[in-house]
Amino acid sequence: MTHRIAVAALGGLALVSLPLQAEAKGCLRGAVAGAVAGHYAHHHAVAGAMAGCAAGHYYYKHKARVAARQAPHK
Repeated sequence: MTHRIAVAALGGLALVSLPLQAEAKGCLRGAVAGAVAGHYAHHHAVAGAMAGCAAGHYYYKHKARVAARQAPHK
């Protein structure tokens, strides 16, 4: 089991180190958190990663919309 955790951690680090667009930030952060949570919830890491990616993407998209509304218009 520790081998799977090590492989997942290395894969996550590899993905995070890639140059990515801002939209992917939420997906990656959410996927990592979801995978860890899913792993401890009866070994559903993949499902947790997918749900975390969707939730993280939604969160950062919403955050960007709110910031755009509050920004002064030029």
